[in-house]
Amino acid sequence: MNTKVWKVDKYVDNLENNPQVVDAAHFLQENEVVALPTETVYGLGGNAKSDVAVEKIFAAKGRPSDNPLIIHIADKMQLEAFVAEIPKKAEILMERFWPGPLTIIFKKKDGVLSDKATAGLETVAVRMPDHPVALALLKKCQLPIAAPSANSSGKPSPTNAQHVLDDLNGKIAGVLDGGSTGVGVESTVLDCTEEIPVILRPGGVTKEQLEGVVGEVHLDRALIDEASKPKAPGMKYQHYAPNAPLYLVNGSKSFLQNLIEEKQKEGLRVGVLATEESVESYKCDVAIACGKRAELETVATALYETLRAFNQEKVDVIFSEMFPNTGVGHAIMNRLQKAAGNKMINE
Repeated sequence: MNTKVWKVDKYVDNLENNPQVVDAAHFLQENEVVALPTETVYGLGGNAKSDVAVEKIFAAKGRPSDNPLIIHIADKMQLEAFVAEIPKKAEILMERFWPGPLTIIFKKKDGVLSDKATAGLETVAVRMPDHPVALALLKKCQLPIAAPSANSSGKPSPTNAQHVLDDLNGKIAGVLDGGSTGVGVESTVLDCTEEIPVILRPGGVTKEQLEGVVGEVHLDRALIDEASKPKAPGMKYQHYAPNAPLYLVNGSKSFLQNLIEEKQKEGLRVGVLATEESVESYKCDVAIACGKRAELETVATALYETLRAFNQEKVDVIFSEMFPNTGVGHAIMNRLQKAAGNKMINE
Protein backbone atom coordinates (compact mmCIF):
# COMPACT_ATOMS: atom_id res chain seq x y z
CA MET A 1 0.00 0.00 0.00
CA ASN A 2 1.22 3.49 -0.86
CA THR A 3 0.80 5.76 2.17
CA LYS A 4 -0.17 9.25 1.04
CA VAL A 5 1.10 12.29 2.97
CA TRP A 6 -0.87 15.52 3.09
CA LYS A 7 0.95 18.51 4.62
CA VAL A 8 -1.30 21.14 6.17
CA ASP A 9 -0.44 24.43 7.87
CA LYS A 10 -2.62 24.46 10.98
CA TYR A 11 -2.54 28.26 11.04
CA VAL A 12 -4.25 28.88 7.68
CA ASP A 13 -7.88 29.99 7.45
CA ASN A 14 -10.79 27.82 6.34
CA LEU A 15 -9.03 24.54 7.11
CA GLU A 16 -12.25 22.59 6.66
CA ASN A 17 -12.16 23.30 2.92
CA ASN A 18 -8.41 22.93 2.50
CA PRO A 19 -7.87 20.52 -0.43
CA GLN A 20 -5.59 18.29 1.66
CA VAL A 21 -8.16 18.03 4.45
CA VAL A 22 -10.96 17.41 1.95
CA ASP A 23 -8.98 14.58 0.35
CA ALA A 24 -8.18 12.99 3.71
CA ALA A 25 -11.84 13.24 4.73
CA HIS A 26 -12.83 11.44 1.54
CA PHE A 27 -10.50 8.57 2.45
CA LEU A 28 -12.19 8.29 5.86
CA GLN A 29 -15.63 8.27 4.23
CA GLU A 30 -14.42 5.38 2.06
CA ASN A 31 -13.51 3.43 5.23
CA GLU A 32 -9.75 3.85 4.82
CA VAL A 33 -7.57 4.75 7.81
CA VAL A 34 -5.76 8.07 8.06
CA ALA A 35 -3.33 9.31 10.71
CA LEU A 36 -4.20 12.77 12.02
CA PRO A 37 -2.57 15.22 14.43
CA THR A 38 -4.15 16.03 17.78
CA GLU A 39 -2.90 18.18 20.65
CA THR A 40 -1.66 15.04 22.44
CA VAL A 41 -0.25 12.54 19.91
CA TYR A 42 -1.04 11.51 16.33
CA GLY A 43 -4.12 9.31 16.10
CA LEU A 44 -4.90 6.56 13.58
CA GLY A 45 -8.40 7.43 12.45
CA GLY A 46 -11.14 5.32 10.90
CA ASN A 47 -14.93 5.43 10.61
CA ALA A 48 -16.18 4.30 14.03
CA LYS A 49 -19.43 3.02 12.47
CA SER A 50 -17.63 0.65 10.11
CA ASP A 51 -16.32 -2.80 11.05
CA VAL A 52 -14.16 -2.66 7.93
CA ALA A 53 -12.45 0.59 8.93
CA VAL A 54 -11.98 -0.47 12.55
CA GLU A 55 -10.48 -3.80 11.51
CA LYS A 56 -7.96 -1.88 9.38
CA ILE A 57 -6.94 0.15 12.45
CA PHE A 58 -6.33 -2.97 14.54
CA ALA A 59 -4.45 -4.67 11.68
CA ALA A 60 -2.16 -1.70 10.99
CA LYS A 61 -1.24 -1.28 14.66
CA GLY A 62 -1.13 -4.97 15.59
CA ARG A 63 -3.43 -3.99 18.46
CA PRO A 64 -5.26 -6.57 20.62
CA SER A 65 -8.96 -6.66 19.71
CA ASP A 66 -10.10 -6.44 23.35
CA ASN A 67 -8.58 -2.97 23.60
CA PRO A 68 -11.39 -0.46 22.82
CA LEU A 69 -10.79 2.68 20.77
CA ILE A 70 -11.46 6.30 21.68
CA ILE A 71 -14.06 7.99 19.47
CA HIS A 72 -13.22 11.50 18.29
CA ILE A 73 -15.87 14.11 17.52
CA ALA A 74 -15.94 17.76 16.49
CA ASP A 75 -19.33 18.73 17.95
CA LYS A 76 -20.98 17.72 21.24
CA MET A 77 -24.25 17.30 19.35
CA GLN A 78 -22.76 14.15 17.79
CA LEU A 79 -22.98 12.44 21.18
CA GLU A 80 -26.75 12.18 20.91
CA ALA A 81 -26.41 9.61 18.12
CA PHE A 82 -24.45 7.00 20.07
CA VAL A 83 -24.43 7.90 23.80
CA ALA A 84 -27.30 6.61 25.97
CA GLU A 85 -27.08 9.36 28.60
CA ILE A 86 -24.90 12.33 29.52
CA PRO A 87 -24.46 12.66 33.30
CA LYS A 88 -24.43 16.15 34.80
CA LYS A 89 -20.77 15.88 35.84
CA ALA A 90 -19.83 14.89 32.28
CA GLU A 91 -21.67 17.97 30.97
CA ILE A 92 -19.68 20.19 33.34
CA LEU A 93 -16.38 18.55 32.35
CA MET A 94 -17.12 18.87 28.63
CA GLU A 95 -17.89 22.54 29.09
CA ARG A 96 -14.58 23.09 30.89
CA PHE A 97 -12.16 20.74 29.10
CA TRP A 98 -13.50 20.18 25.56
CA PRO A 99 -11.89 20.56 23.16
CA GLY A 100 -8.89 19.20 25.02
CA PRO A 101 -7.01 16.14 26.32
CA LEU A 102 -9.90 14.60 28.27
CA THR A 103 -11.65 11.38 27.20
CA ILE A 104 -14.99 10.71 28.90
CA ILE A 105 -16.56 7.25 29.14
CA PHE A 106 -20.34 7.11 28.67
CA LYS A 107 -22.92 4.34 28.46
CA LYS A 108 -23.49 3.75 24.75
CA LYS A 109 -26.50 3.25 22.53
CA ASP A 110 -26.50 -0.10 20.79
CA GLY A 111 -26.43 -0.50 17.02
CA VAL A 112 -24.75 2.78 16.06
CA LEU A 113 -21.00 2.30 16.42
CA SER A 114 -19.03 -0.75 15.36
CA ASP A 115 -18.91 -3.22 18.26
CA LYS A 116 -15.29 -3.78 17.28
CA ALA A 117 -14.54 -0.12 18.09
CA THR A 118 -15.90 -0.50 21.62
CA ALA A 119 -14.55 -4.06 22.02
CA GLY A 120 -18.07 -5.27 22.73
CA LEU A 121 -18.36 -3.19 25.92
CA GLU A 122 -21.53 -1.40 27.02
CA THR A 123 -19.62 1.85 27.24
CA VAL A 124 -17.89 4.18 24.79
CA ALA A 125 -14.91 6.52 25.29
CA VAL A 126 -15.21 9.91 23.56
CA ARG A 127 -13.16 13.05 23.23
CA MET A 128 -12.98 16.27 21.25
CA PRO A 129 -9.36 17.02 20.23
CA ASP A 130 -7.98 20.53 20.60
CA HIS A 131 -6.17 20.73 17.27
CA PRO A 132 -7.40 22.83 14.33
CA VAL A 133 -6.44 20.24 11.69
CA ALA A 134 -8.13 17.38 13.57
CA LEU A 135 -11.29 19.42 14.13
CA ALA A 136 -11.40 20.48 10.49
CA LEU A 137 -11.05 16.86 9.34
CA LEU A 138 -13.75 15.66 11.75
CA LYS A 139 -16.14 18.37 10.62
CA LYS A 140 -15.49 17.66 6.96
CA CYS A 141 -15.97 13.90 7.09
CA GLN A 142 -19.08 14.19 9.31
CA LEU A 143 -18.29 10.90 11.04
CA PRO A 144 -17.36 9.78 14.55
CA ILE A 145 -13.74 8.72 14.14
CA ALA A 146 -12.14 5.93 16.15
CA ALA A 147 -8.50 6.87 16.68
CA PRO A 148 -5.92 5.17 18.89
CA SER A 149 -2.33 6.43 18.74
CA ALA A 150 -0.83 6.05 15.26
CA ASN A 151 2.07 3.74 16.14
CA SER A 152 2.82 0.03 16.19
CA SER A 153 1.17 -1.43 19.28
CA GLY A 154 3.45 -1.32 22.32
CA LYS A 155 5.87 1.26 20.89
CA PRO A 156 6.21 4.95 21.87
CA SER A 157 3.32 7.07 20.63
CA PRO A 158 4.00 9.41 17.67
CA THR A 159 4.28 13.16 18.20
CA ASN A 160 5.02 14.06 14.58
CA ALA A 161 4.19 12.68 11.13
CA GLN A 162 7.62 11.10 10.66
CA HIS A 163 7.09 8.95 13.75
CA VAL A 164 3.88 7.67 12.14
CA LEU A 165 5.68 6.83 8.92
CA ASP A 166 8.50 5.11 10.82
CA ASP A 167 5.95 2.65 12.19
CA LEU A 168 3.11 2.49 9.67
CA ASN A 169 4.37 3.50 6.23
CA GLY A 170 2.81 1.12 3.71
CA LYS A 171 0.24 -0.11 6.24
CA ILE A 172 -2.22 2.80 6.17
CA ALA A 173 -3.85 4.94 3.49
CA GLY A 174 -2.45 8.29 4.54
CA VAL A 175 -1.01 10.74 7.07
CA LEU A 176 -2.35 14.24 7.54
CA ASP A 177 0.80 16.10 8.57
CA GLY A 178 -0.15 19.06 10.76
CA GLY A 179 3.22 19.47 12.46
CA SER A 180 4.33 18.42 15.94
CA THR A 181 1.82 17.84 18.72
CA GLY A 182 1.76 19.85 21.95
CA VAL A 183 0.79 18.01 25.15
CA GLY A 184 2.88 14.94 24.28
CA VAL A 185 1.10 12.35 26.45
CA GLU A 186 -2.35 11.01 25.62
CA SER A 187 -5.63 12.25 27.02
CA THR A 188 -6.86 11.50 30.52
CA VAL A 189 -9.52 8.76 30.40
CA LEU A 190 -12.32 9.39 32.91
CA ASP A 191 -15.20 7.00 33.56
CA CYS A 192 -18.32 9.07 34.19
CA THR A 193 -20.77 6.17 34.32
CA GLU A 194 -20.59 6.08 38.15
CA GLU A 195 -21.58 8.74 40.70
CA ILE A 196 -17.92 9.49 41.46
CA PRO A 197 -15.83 9.72 38.27
CA VAL A 198 -12.86 7.36 38.04
CA ILE A 199 -9.57 8.04 36.21
CA LEU A 200 -8.67 4.96 34.18
CA ARG A 201 -5.65 6.55 32.51
CA PRO A 202 -3.86 9.71 33.70
CA GLY A 203 -3.06 12.19 30.96
CA GLY A 204 -3.12 15.80 29.84
CA VAL A 205 -5.83 16.86 32.32
CA THR A 206 -4.74 16.21 35.90
CA LYS A 207 -6.71 14.76 38.82
CA GLU A 208 -6.32 18.09 40.60
CA GLN A 209 -7.84 19.96 37.65
CA LEU A 210 -10.78 17.56 37.45
CA GLU A 211 -11.50 17.80 41.17
CA GLY A 212 -11.39 21.57 40.93
CA VAL A 213 -14.42 21.36 38.63
CA VAL A 214 -16.57 18.41 39.83
CA GLY A 215 -15.27 17.57 43.29
CA GLU A 216 -14.14 14.09 44.28
CA VAL A 217 -12.48 11.96 41.59
CA HIS A 218 -11.09 8.48 42.18
CA LEU A 219 -8.16 6.66 40.60
CA ASP A 220 -8.67 3.19 39.17
CA ARG A 221 -7.22 0.80 41.73
CA ALA A 222 -4.89 -0.67 39.10
CA LEU A 223 -3.09 2.69 38.83
CA ILE A 224 -2.08 2.35 42.48
CA ASP A 225 -1.86 -1.43 42.94
CA GLU A 226 -0.09 -3.46 40.23
CA ALA A 227 -1.90 -6.63 41.35
CA SER A 228 -5.34 -5.15 40.66
CA LYS A 229 -7.10 -5.80 37.37
CA PRO A 230 -7.41 -2.53 35.39
CA LYS A 231 -10.95 -1.42 34.56
CA ALA A 232 -9.79 -0.25 31.12
CA PRO A 233 -8.83 -3.36 29.08
CA GLY A 234 -5.96 -1.63 27.26
CA MET A 235 -4.16 -0.72 30.47
CA LYS A 236 -3.12 -4.35 31.05
CA TYR A 237 -0.76 -4.25 28.05
CA GLN A 238 2.80 -2.93 27.88
CA HIS A 239 2.94 0.32 25.93
CA TYR A 240 5.40 2.99 24.80
CA ALA A 241 8.43 0.67 24.99
CA PRO A 242 11.71 1.58 23.27
CA ASN A 243 13.70 -1.22 21.65
CA ALA A 244 16.15 -1.56 24.56
CA PRO A 245 15.05 -2.66 28.06
CA LEU A 246 14.10 0.35 30.19
CA TYR A 247 14.53 0.51 33.97
CA LEU A 248 13.21 3.20 36.30
CA VAL A 249 15.76 4.13 38.94
CA ASN A 250 14.51 5.18 42.36
CA GLY A 251 17.64 6.59 43.92
CA SER A 252 20.36 9.19 43.92
CA LYS A 253 22.47 10.31 40.95
CA SER A 254 25.46 8.43 42.38
CA PHE A 255 23.38 5.25 42.63
CA LEU A 256 22.31 5.60 39.00
CA GLN A 257 25.93 6.25 37.96
CA ASN A 258 26.98 3.00 39.66
CA LEU A 259 24.34 1.14 37.65
CA ILE A 260 25.70 2.69 34.46
CA GLU A 261 29.24 1.60 35.25
CA GLU A 262 28.15 -1.95 36.11
CA LYS A 263 26.45 -2.35 32.72
CA GLN A 264 29.38 -0.77 30.87
CA LYS A 265 31.71 -3.29 32.46
CA GLU A 266 29.49 -5.97 30.91
CA GLY A 267 30.22 -4.38 27.52
CA LEU A 268 26.77 -2.84 27.14
CA ARG A 269 25.98 0.50 25.58
CA VAL A 270 24.03 2.45 28.22
CA GLY A 271 21.49 5.22 27.78
CA VAL A 272 20.07 7.54 30.44
CA LEU A 273 16.81 9.50 30.32
CA ALA A 274 17.25 12.55 32.51
CA THR A 275 16.13 16.18 32.69
CA GLU A 276 17.97 19.30 31.56
CA GLU A 277 18.94 19.99 35.16
CA SER A 278 20.76 16.67 35.63
CA VAL A 279 21.64 15.24 32.21
CA GLU A 280 25.29 16.33 32.37
CA SER A 281 25.74 14.55 35.72
CA TYR A 282 25.91 11.11 34.10
CA LYS A 283 28.94 9.55 32.44
CA CYS A 284 27.32 7.09 30.06
CA ASP A 285 27.20 6.30 26.35
CA VAL A 286 24.05 8.31 25.57
CA ALA A 287 22.31 10.76 27.91
CA ILE A 288 19.21 12.50 26.56
CA ALA A 289 17.48 15.41 28.27
CA CYS A 290 13.71 15.03 28.43
CA GLY A 291 12.43 18.48 29.40
CA LYS A 292 12.88 20.33 32.67
CA ARG A 293 12.15 18.88 36.09
CA ALA A 294 11.01 22.32 37.19
CA GLU A 295 8.43 22.31 34.36
CA LEU A 296 7.01 18.80 34.09
CA GLU A 297 4.83 19.79 31.14
CA THR A 298 8.03 19.95 29.07
CA VAL A 299 8.89 16.39 30.13
CA ALA A 300 5.46 15.20 28.99
CA THR A 301 5.85 16.95 25.64
CA ALA A 302 9.27 15.41 24.97
CA LEU A 303 8.75 11.95 26.48
CA TYR A 304 7.86 9.85 23.43
CA GLU A 305 10.33 11.58 21.14
CA THR A 306 13.04 10.89 23.73
CA LEU A 307 12.13 7.20 23.95
CA ARG A 308 12.25 6.95 20.15
CA ALA A 309 15.61 8.76 20.08
CA PHE A 310 17.20 5.93 22.10
CA ASN A 311 16.24 3.56 19.26
CA GLN A 312 18.33 5.66 16.88
CA GLU A 313 21.28 5.53 19.28
CA LYS A 314 21.14 1.71 19.42
CA VAL A 315 21.70 1.45 23.18
CA ASP A 316 21.50 -1.93 24.93
CA VAL A 317 19.86 -0.73 28.14
CA ILE A 318 18.20 2.49 29.33
CA PHE A 319 17.98 3.88 32.85
CA SER A 320 15.45 6.60 33.59
CA GLU A 321 15.15 9.07 36.41
CA MET A 322 11.80 9.17 38.19
CA PHE A 323 9.36 12.04 38.55
CA PRO A 324 6.89 13.29 41.18
CA ASN A 325 3.62 11.36 41.04
CA THR A 326 1.45 14.49 41.14
CA GLY A 327 -0.12 16.68 38.46
CA VAL A 328 1.10 15.82 34.98
CA GLY A 329 3.90 13.87 36.68
CA HIS A 330 1.31 11.17 37.32
CA ALA A 331 0.82 10.74 33.57
CA ILE A 332 4.58 10.79 32.94
CA MET A 333 5.22 8.07 35.53
CA ASN A 334 2.32 5.99 34.23
CA ARG A 335 3.82 6.02 30.72
CA LEU A 336 7.34 5.30 31.96
CA GLN A 337 6.11 2.40 34.10
CA LYS A 338 4.29 0.97 31.08
CA ALA A 339 7.36 1.49 28.87
CA ALA A 340 9.54 -0.27 31.44
CA GLY A 341 7.10 -3.10 32.04
CA ASN A 342 7.16 -1.94 35.69
CA LYS A 343 10.88 -2.74 35.98
CA MET A 344 12.25 -0.58 38.79
CA ILE A 345 15.57 -0.54 40.64
CA ASN A 346 15.52 0.88 44.17
CA GLU A 347 18.56 2.22 45.97
